[in-house]
Amino acid sequence: MNGRHRAIAAAFRIMAATGADRWSRSFAQGKGVILTLHHVRPAGPRGFAPNALLEITPDFLDAALGLIRAEGYDLVPLDEALARLRSPKRQRFFVALTFDDGYRDNVEYAWPVLAKHGAPWTLFVTPGFADRTARLWWLELEEAIRALSRLDLALPGGRFLARTGTDAEKERAFARLYWRLRKGPEAILLSAVSDLARQAGIDPAALVARECLPWETLRALSGAPGIAIGAHTLTHPMLAKHDAETARREIVESKARLEAELGLPIRHFAYPVGDPGSAGRREFALAGEAGFDSAVTTRPGHLLPEHAGHLHALPRVSLNGLHQNEAALRALLSGLPFWLRNRGRRSDPE
Repeated sequence: MNGRHRAIAAAFRIMAATGADRWSRSFAQGKGVILTLHHVRPAGPRGFAPNALLEITPDFLDAALGLIRAEGYDLVPLDEALARLRSPKRQRFFVALTFDDGYRDNVEYAWPVLAKHGAPWTLFVTPGFADRTARLWWLELEEAIRALSRLDLALPGGRFLARTGTDAEKERAFARLYWRLRKGPEAILLSAVSDLARQAGIDPAALVARECLPWETLRALSGAPGIAIGAHTLTHPMLAKHDAETARREIVESKARLEAELGLPIRHFAYPVGDPGSAGRREFALAGEAGFDSAVTTRPGHLLPEHAGHLHALPRVSLNGLHQNEAALRALLSGLPFWLRNRGRRSDPE
């Protein structure tokens, strides 16, 4: 856990110790919250694990859902979340659960826990992962750095060199290279990760097959009680880094492909990565034009009444694998971290 996450963890503990996560609800809590999840699986050996923030354990999911129920909050599907958001009536605080990418562990480990609590959930699927043609580049990068003892990459702006013999060196190299690549064009990012994967003997398609659900399982899931399938683009690009026609195709054709494969309407969409550098006003408009009822970002925050007029730019709150504890969850559900982040102001929904 780096310094930033240690500071966040400390803030969560202070909120719990002072009771601020309870008394702040009257002014900090929105109408509801959409939670973002990725992997759910048992904890493994840690060491070098730069993507650990993307996974929680089944035990923590179980505890989180139990706490949500114990607090008297409603667990609702996305359709109902939208209806409550539009409604002027005062209703109980609600929580909607969303899972991005379409991972195998969502079915193996998350679904039994969700069923135990009667919790509806939305699975945002990238058809390219089901086809084994899109790339989990962030995982390729992790696996390549894990396998290599030294990095040597020719990049625009200068060569990237790093020793990666120890876990600490690997963590530092991953963070430096990840953010350097994220700042530039996605084509350069993908090319650089491909180069490292080749050096390390990583097979990108095999990695996707290991991690992501195949079409036959997705077809079995579609229409199951409590489960909704949403779209997550065709190939998981950071849409704002591409031209309008590419972004439109990724959004529109992901909906069409899923509807053709699964035989049911696809009404909700999630922007890959989902931060301001990956999805903005252009992408919000494209999702609306494509006919989605809603589209979710990863911009952190609760659902406020004004979001009813911005249904294709909805915020979410991540259940972060680095903060799997009751203090963190209570703080996030209170809305206080986001109220403080915005200095007590209502933020622009877009």
